[in-house]
Amino acid sequence: MNRENDVTNDSIWPWEETTGAALRQGEAEGEASLAVAFARCFGTGDGARVLRHLRRVTLDRALGCGASDAQLRHLEGQRHLVSQIYGLIAQGADHA
Repeated sequence: MNRENDVTNDSIWPWEETTGAALRQGEAEGEASLAVAFARCFGTGDGARVLRHLRRVTLDRALGCGASDAQLRHLEGQRHLVSQIYGLIAQGADHA
């Protein structure tokens, strides 16, 4: 059977065929410990200060009506990353 054309295969990369399940299991275990690490890292006074800065320069920032498509996409990417950080911190706080 040609695995490249197998629509039931949830892997889109050939090297994931043999390691995909193992990686997903490791990722699930690693995500919880990573989230706890984020919660500890940003749970300090310095971490809170960094979060305030990240929020100020991304989530609380508005671009003017003259912003280019590239500027909007760049800021949205930054916002997404900061939102992921906040999400990991929340998950880690629940597991700590």
